[in-house]
Amino acid sequence: MSGSFRFVHAADLHLDTPFQGIAGPAPGVAQALQEASLQAWDNLVTLTIEDEAAFLLIAGDIYDGADRGVRAQLRFVDGLKRLSAAGIETFIVHGNHDPLDGWSAVREWPDGVTVFGCEAVQSVATRIGRQTVHVHGISYRTRDVQDNLTLGFRRSRGKSLNLGLLHANACGDAEHAAYCPCSLGDLDSAGMDYWALGHIHKQQFLRQNGPWIAYSGNTQGRSPKPSETGPKGVLVVEVEGSTIDSVGFEAVDVVRFVACTVDVHDLADVPSLQSRVMKQVDELRREHGERSLLVRVVLEGRGSIASDLRREGALAEICGELRGGYEGLDPFLWIESIKDRSRGVLDLDALRERDDFSAELLRLADGLTADPDAMAAFVKGAGGMLDKPGQVERALRDFETEAPDEVLAEALELALDGLEREADR
Repeated sequence: MSGSFRFVHAADLHLDTPFQGIAGPAPGVAQALQEASLQAWDNLVTLTIEDEAAFLLIAGDIYDGADRGVRAQLRFVDGLKRLSAAGIETFIVHGNHDPLDGWSAVREWPDGVTVFGCEAVQSVATRIGRQTVHVHGISYRTRDVQDNLTLGFRRSRGKSLNLGLLHANACGDAEHAAYCPCSLGDLDSAGMDYWALGHIHKQQFLRQNGPWIAYSGNTQGRSPKPSETGPKGVLVVEVEGSTIDSVGFEAVDVVRFVACTVDVHDLADVPSLQSRVMKQVDELRREHGERSLLVRVVLEGRGSIASDLRREGALAEICGELRGGYEGLDPFLWIESIKDRSRGVLDLDALRERDDFSAELLRLADGLTADPDAMAAFVKGAGGMLDKPGQVERALRDFETEAPDEVLAEALELALDGLEREADR
């Protein structure tokens, strides 16, 4: 290699994840998912070799727990041996799921593998042609690391490429535990050219250039949560001289969690709902190609079909019929669940004419809408009283706006829906 080369940034392999929530209703799917994390690792190794990468960075959580399984460790070492045989170095740090105080069946690593310790940040130099690269890293000793480990990272002297390898929650991502909390300023001050981060499962760039700060995301989705859905993989980093030239995402996942949002506002009945869901699921199959899919169907919109969906057992039976329609496919497709967020049709004019609590609530909202200052004060005061988690608190927290008129409208619809459902019982 001369002045240009590439390396691969991966993290959060979570090898041998058990997928307990799926094991009950679909043991075959759960088994395929457990194997998928290992196959995704195999795909990562193959990609790294075929791309002729100079080295691979792994930013923690190789395994799903400190008491890691033998099968996962053997599969991991086999991959490292393949990389070593191809002349590719691997640099590894451990995170909160696989801290160094966990049990390990491995005493000796293949040639070219560096596992960073936990006492202090280490710097390891490697030569890529005429270019010197310094990889700086530190592993977690135990699961609960609350210290800001970025403070120990310092750029090496001389003209070289400096890479930081760390498992951390940068910028306080609320969906993940606050292990090794740090700020963009902390990462900037270390003088790295590229930060290869792990822990956050959604692929994202916190900064592009000056320095690059990136999460590669996990290599295999683990649940229907937003951070786990969609393509999962690694980042391939192109280097020119001592400068990061470009960074591109490459998928390595085997089974993919996806969301299928279905608008029900114009649907007349349950058969038309089934047809629409299957049409959209078929589009997802074409979009995601040769991958098995776990699909969460989310029903949204306000329509007359909402009352049918709330009948006892209706959603479970619809889900069962949909699953049967995709049985036997290869790659497989499993309807993970159906979430009903639809709402019934509300005749607000008719509600205003009634003499009950719903009518009084609607008249109160009408008065607030006519007085913007009073509305803003009411929304602020009502939100401040929600100091305990509950349905209303969760609903308000999930709103994508803080505009008082929109919050009031959403809260009013939520309340009226609840009242009308109770009245229908």
